[in-house]
Amino acid sequence: MSLTAGIVGLPNVGKSTLFNAITKKNILAANYPFATIDPNVGIVTVPDKRLDFLNELYKPASLVPTTFEFTDIAGLVKGASTGEGLGNKFLSHIREVDAIVEVVRCFEDKNIIHVENTVDPIRDMEIIEVELILADLEIIDNRINKIGKKAMLSQDKEVKKEAELLTRLKSALEANQTIRSLDLEEEELKMIKAFNLLTLKPIIYMANVSEDDLLEGTNAYVEQVKEYAKKSHAEVIVVCAKIESELSGLSEEEKKEFLAELGVLESGLDQLIKATYSLLGLETFFTAGSDEVRAWTFKTGMKAPQCAGIIHTDFEKGFIKAEIMSYEDLEACGTEKAVKEAGKMRLEGKEYLMKDGDICYFRFNV
Repeated sequence: MSLTAGIVGLPNVGKSTLFNAITKKNILAANYPFATIDPNVGIVTVPDKRLDFLNELYKPASLVPTTFEFTDIAGLVKGASTGEGLGNKFLSHIREVDAIVEVVRCFEDKNIIHVENTVDPIRDMEIIEVELILADLEIIDNRINKIGKKAMLSQDKEVKKEAELLTRLKSALEANQTIRSLDLEEEELKMIKAFNLLTLKPIIYMANVSEDDLLEGTNAYVEQVKEYAKKSHAEVIVVCAKIESELSGLSEEEKKEFLAELGVLESGLDQLIKATYSLLGLETFFTAGSDEVRAWTFKTGMKAPQCAGIIHTDFEKGFIKAEIMSYEDLEACGTEKAVKEAGKMRLEGKEYLMKDGDICYFRFNV
């Protein structure tokens, strides 16, 4: 299951430095706008301590963590929706992602140019939000122009419903409201799914701070970002791109020691990966044995046959039953045998809703 988060922000806020740290790729991170012209895609491992236990228990020939995809999208500028900078190209790249990670500059540094000449996170966030709103407004307007007359003359209830919804969305966008801030019903979301609206995508804000402010845990700029994020019920993660860049070159053991010295429990990027995973409603199930221990990503609400299909389409087509134990039960009991003896190994059918941490053996027949 491939889902992608797009990293966006104004030029020179630390996007590419963070992306380098995330993926350990050496892409261009230059001190001038548009250093990133084509989106860079990187696959990252989702941190999961449960794999350590499973690896120790099964001692498999292969250990495969679940992964997540990040796309570094070149910096937006004011006027992007009308083609300023590399506007339309950037906006089209954002349309392709499932979630947005917006990096906001929350540090002062006279040696790093700011495209707007001063550090002001609220202004920066509003610039990006307005550009995304204008881009969505253009799509909504085009659709209204296409079906407007038809909706007035037609007896088709679905067309009329769509026209009414589009009119409501247009009013919200013109009032500088994002689509994600509206309380839309499931049916309405299905109606507009094909438009791939930018302001409907879930968002996380990354406040990029200096080394000193990371140790403090916050600064005045970060508090502004947190207040702004409340209107979208969005999470804010505080990170220092410079430190994350240093961490990316260390071994896991060295990384733990470095974080311990800083008094930080978890790197900002590990927090980001987990938060983005959660934001998209993703969870993990496992398959485990001596050949391979593997983590698999699934969407919350998926049933056992659908999850079996993630492994192989034949598993879903010929699904019979799923033999399932929870990670918590395996950890508490210590072995599979002990889980079975405790009566905690279950056989589940086609209607079983998978849970995060399920360890599965799928029975199928094709």
